[in-house]
Amino acid sequence: MKRALAILACFGLLAVGEYFAVSKWAIRHETLNLFDAARQRPVSVDLAVRRDYEMKADNGLWKLPVAIISNGNTVKNTEYSFLANVLAARGYLVASIQQDLPTDPPLMTRIGLPYVGRRDVYLRCEENILFVVGELQKLQPNADYNHLTLVGHSNGGDVSMYVAKQHPELVSKVITLDNLRVPLWLGHKMKILSFRSKDPNFKTDPGVLPPPGEATAEGIEIVNTGALHTELSDRGPDSVKQRIQEALDRFLGDSASSDLAPVRATAPMIANPGDY
Repeated sequence: MKRALAILACFGLLAVGEYFAVSKWAIRHETLNLFDAARQRPVSVDLAVRRDYEMKADNGLWKLPVAIISNGNTVKNTEYSFLANVLAARGYLVASIQQDLPTDPPLMTRIGLPYVGRRDVYLRCEENILFVVGELQKLQPNADYNHLTLVGHSNGGDVSMYVAKQHPELVSKVITLDNLRVPLWLGHKMKILSFRSKDPNFKTDPGVLPPPGEATAEGIEIVNTGALHTELSDRGPDSVKQRIQEALDRFLGDSASSDLAPVRATAPMIANPGDY
């Protein structure tokens, strides 16, 4: 039994090492400093894409699935690389948006109002997402912008769920990490995965999570990580990030893009000239 557990642990470490290797040499990272002239607002985006699939897309032979990551309050958009790497390794064009600016009003809680009074914040972030999608269409036209995967931590998770409800025609999957305010959407065929923390300082509002039986019936997967709220980012320990990566990879493997497997770090990614 101990030997079997040791073997499983080794496989887990290999998987994490694989994603680390992918992030270093198989995935291209780029920072986009965009500016929305209509709102006079800068929007910073951390971009990640697998080089071989980007090459196929550039040659019109592939459409990249698109994932948008929204940061939690006070957490930087660059602090979700462990998520971006899993998505990019699966072949996604990943855009991590810096949703808040130092000049934005502080995030307030107003008990008794819908979403504790944060709808205006969600609307602003919704505009950020739609603006970034529009800019990405100019930079990479060979991507699928009609079946977005929205990912978000904390307030970013609420933003992701809110935007999915507003634009079901554009969103096919939502992945939240401890969103606290916006209820997970029932009665829709959208695939939803939600990671939950165990943190006495961050309480999920009533009604955000459906009862376990109802969640299962709706195809909503809820993963209890046992981690602190802020640990559901690059700030968390490797053990937490590894568990999230593995669950996320399984979730993506069950989706329509299951043919996009993580690249094997042991095999060099050399494009086959015959493909182009």
